Amino acid sequence: MAWENDQAHPDRPDPTERDALPIPSPALSERIQPNATAPELIRNFCIIAHIDHGKSTLADRMLQLTGVVQPRDARAQYLDRMDIERERGITIKSQAVRMPWQLGDEPYALNMIDTPGHVDFTYEVSRSLAACEGAVLLVDAAQGIEAQTLANLYLAMENDLEIVPVLNKIDLPAAQPERYAEELANLVGGDPADVLKVSGKTGEGVEPLLDRIVERVPAPVGDPDAPARAMIFDSVYDTYRGVVTYVRAIDGDLNPRERIQMMSTRATHELLEIGVISPEPIKTNGLGVGEVGYLITGVKDVRQSKVGDTVTTANKPATQALGGYAEPKPMVFSGLYPVDGSDYPTLRDALDKLKLNDAALNYEPETSVALGFGFRVGFLGLLHLEIVRERLEREFDLDLISTAPNVVYDVTMEDGTEVKVTNPSEFPGGKIKEVREPVVKATVLAPSEFVGTVMGLCTDRRGTMQGMDYLSEDRVELRYTLPLAEIVFDFFDALKSRTRGYASLDYEPVGDQAADLVKVDILLQGDQVDAFSAIVHKDAAYEYGVKMTAKLKEIIPRQQFEVPIQAAVGARVIARETVRAIRKDVLAKCYGGDISRKRKLLEKQKEGKKRMKNIGSVEVPKDAFIAALSSDGAGGKETKDKKK
Repeated sequence: MAWENDQAHPDRPDPTERDALPIPSPALSERIQPNATAPELIRNFCIIAHIDHGKSTLADRMLQLTGVVQPRDARAQYLDRMDIERERGITIKSQAVRMPWQLGDEPYALNMIDTPGHVDFTYEVSRSLAACEGAVLLVDAAQGIEAQTLANLYLAMENDLEIVPVLNKIDLPAAQPERYAEELANLVGGDPADVLKVSGKTGEGVEPLLDRIVERVPAPVGDPDAPARAMIFDSVYDTYRGVVTYVRAIDGDLNPRERIQMMSTRATHELLEIGVISPEPIKTNGLGVGEVGYLITGVKDVRQSKVGDTVTTANKPATQALGGYAEPKPMVFSGLYPVDGSDYPTLRDALDKLKLNDAALNYEPETSVALGFGFRVGFLGLLHLEIVRERLEREFDLDLISTAPNVVYDVTMEDGTEVKVTNPSEFPGGKIKEVREPVVKATVLAPSEFVGTVMGLCTDRRGTMQGMDYLSEDRVELRYTLPLAEIVFDFFDALKSRTRGYASLDYEPVGDQAADLVKVDILLQGDQVDAFSAIVHKDAAYEYGVKMTAKLKEIIPRQQFEVPIQAAVGARVIARETVRAIRKDVLAKCYGGDISRKRKLLEKQKEGKKRMKNIGSVEVPKDAFIAALSSDGAGGKETKDKKK
């Protein structure tokens, strides 16, 4: 892509010259690392925004403008490396990249991190913010501020980052830059004239944005003479090279071929390779204060590299580790089981490797009578669940069954004992004193015409209103306390459909509350099938029982005997369907004769059916489990609108 304003900056590389440069090359490495040891010439920043506000497109323009991606290699969403990210048009993994930039006579090094926008990947965003001194707050000039915009802004403020407000997509016909510039200025505190207006698609305004980043974002601070300390903010597993660790250097420096130590595990390794991502890996002679780069030690054990750990040198180790990150708290639990039981070891290894790349993943082994050996996996939300399952199936060639998602409940018995329930099968029997469920504080931003609709939906989902503010004449912020269990199924779908796609949602956990909850068991031939059990509110138990029994009636194959399908709360059956028996025509060979012979054959068949019903068992095929559980939110495809 040719940039018309390149001529105004003769010190920047010409696009035609960039095209002639191979990647990687010594010339490129030298240009990428100008005075790498001088922290005052480094700027670390990330791009934060609501989903689909143009973060990845703006990052593409920055990569092209700074010359680290040649025009012939450029492609849309360059930093989105996974196929699933490109197909869905969303960012799942944060990506760090180093770019050169000239302002006046000084050559600067910009370390940019492109972050996800969806609420389920907030942990990725929080780790990226901890590695930066500044944040570009991006807002769509046609849509304005949305729920996740506010959530990410508050995260950046908690980390004391310098905020650079930017309006994107000003080239759209529906853009209202003046209106939203004022809204954004009121939010961050400033003048509307200071809000930069850019177009990630055409490249308009991207150069002034890079200049503003250099001017506004403070340089990293650290002690170059102190023992080396670097924070691990991400890592990936390479089949050939082992664990690749991404770090932000805080103090001292790290150099190739020296021995390093992980401060949490005290494990030591030789540093085989060190470098920067620009946006492909390029070897360097070390990392100094404030720099962001990667380390390769050749270690194959994925547990040796923990996100949030501090890396130091073995010969001159630091005494105090860096603060690290808060451990992510799983919001939704679901069971993952291989369709073929022999794939269990493969699934275990796959989860180990994926955990390295997704620090928010939590899992532990569990066993189901119906599904065999598997894992109970904790996720940050329903989209996170769906992405993890799809990555396991694609990257590790697995066929998986996922059970219906549920949250964690605290059950107190009459005798005072407490039970933590992550799986409906763990729900205790006997006299229960109290059941507590997790609740979240939800923020909904919607046009004012949909206020009544949104309030009705939240009330139906057992929500309690906490407040309401008008951000402008036609945009309203509603704050509700809602049970997490009511959000993890189809709340997004219902909210989007009732507001014609205009509302946005963000939520965070705020504790728990007592609720009137019961466990609904599904019985086949009188035997409980734990995979179909669910913990629901007492008022919704009948609806769940009717829905699940009707669904199972359609998908369970007919047997030689009648199979009752029952939904029960405790000992009380609340819904029932019956799978009719397959009847053999025993009268086919009777062509005339006395009626008594026909009656004798029918009585004999009746006795056989009764005996078979007493000793027969119902085998539920794997396909039936997949069909019954997938549409309950555990495996269904989400639309792009749902994730906004």
